[in-house]
Amino acid sequence: MPVPLLAGVTVGFALLIWWRVEFVMHRRRVDGLKWRIHVNGIRGKSTVTRIIAGMMREAGLTTIAKSTGTFAAVINGDGIDEPIHRRGPATILEQIEVARKYVRPDVEALVIECMALKPEYQEVSERMIVRSNIGILTNVREDHQDVMGETLPEIARSLLSTCPFNGVLITSDQNPDILGVMQEVCDRRNTRLVIADPERVTDEENLGFDYISFKENVTIALSVADIVGIPRDVAIKGMIKAQPDPGVLRMKELSIAGKKVTWANLFAVNDRESMVAAMEKLVPYQTDNTLTVGILNNRSDRERRAIQFADVAVKDLVFDRLVTFGAYEGLVTDRLKANGFEQHHVINLGDDHAPSRDEIIQRMIIEQPSDHLLVVGFVNIHTIQAEELPEYFEHEANPWVEAVGDELAVAGAGAEPEQRELPRRTPRATPGTLPRRSVTAPAVVDRDAGTNAGGVGTPSPAGTPTATLPRRRATVAELALSGSPDT
Repeated sequence: MPVPLLAGVTVGFALLIWWRVEFVMHRRRVDGLKWRIHVNGIRGKSTVTRIIAGMMREAGLTTIAKSTGTFAAVINGDGIDEPIHRRGPATILEQIEVARKYVRPDVEALVIECMALKPEYQEVSERMIVRSNIGILTNVREDHQDVMGETLPEIARSLLSTCPFNGVLITSDQNPDILGVMQEVCDRRNTRLVIADPERVTDEENLGFDYISFKENVTIALSVADIVGIPRDVAIKGMIKAQPDPGVLRMKELSIAGKKVTWANLFAVNDRESMVAAMEKLVPYQTDNTLTVGILNNRSDRERRAIQFADVAVKDLVFDRLVTFGAYEGLVTDRLKANGFEQHHVINLGDDHAPSRDEIIQRMIIEQPSDHLLVVGFVNIHTIQAEELPEYFEHEANPWVEAVGDELAVAGAGAEPEQRELPRRTPRATPGTLPRRSVTAPAVVDRDAGTNAGGVGTPSPAGTPTATLPRRRATVAELALSGSPDT
């Protein structure tokens, strides 16, 4: 046998032996844990991972968690985030490395957020890596149809690839069609299905979080507490103490050029039902004088999602202005116009125009005819504009200070803003019962048409104030096996 070939065979054989030894050691490591929790679903995975880990720590259980939310991190036994620094594209093998590095003999629980999108990789992650005895499927929504399936039952079957064998599966999804699919898979895997009821969570408990919390997430954690044997008060205390994902919804009330700006970062929300539910949470922050601005933040590798949300923004939500960030500005503008949204209320501030941060604030806020703006970003997380804007809103802009006697003044008095029922272009639908529709692109699309509608190249009206904002330094391709919020 030629020497190079012999050397290649030897190296290959050695690698196989090494992998076999590593796999056996990993299996022993995770099988020795009392609680192995695998968190999957379309929305809420990162929050559920973190609050479950928090309540287990509060109960005295040494717990390691791994989240792939806004950024990938291991939450160590003290509840401190340790960011994961990747040298290349993320793969599910990352989970093995986390277990190798962090699972020590004193660790009792491992809570892992599923990072795979493709069903086959989800299956490998469950059967060979996490080997959970408690599985979580937060919900099933219309997202990632390119790899998970077109219909909700198809998406559910894909997500159920992480359903444990001989364990427990917990969900707070209430859709009867989806629950039927879950029960079928659980029966085949000899696993008990637990349907967590959001109404079990009191308003007082839900208001204890310092961000806008969803009862659907909290009730899942309470169901885990029931299984593990954690008292309810301890569980709630631990959830509230847990450090949230940076992408959770926190409202910011800011003062920009004399205007009150209420900022809602929903960039991580990228499915229709979750967006409708999130917008319902924002109604108390609006008055009759509020002008609503929606930011459609589109990634270049998410054309289908861009089209879908151009429909959602008009047909399911109500905005006075719509701003385009990122890619597909012409496509999205044409779709908005086709849906009946007035072109002069579309402001293009994305990649086709490459505006500065000052220009974005000028066009989107300062030039708008209201003293109070509710600005909501959604669809995706990562674009140049979507990384610049939150940095300014959340770390540099001045907070709003209520003036005595101001009709918008509510914070100083400890009261909530006057609530108003938003007008709906279509009848309001309850999340979970929204009508289904197929979304297809127009047969002929002029991608260049409409890109100057309200764009930054349009001169500012005479006398319109301008503002110079503080500057900061400017801050992977589709992750091969990643289910980190690919947003």
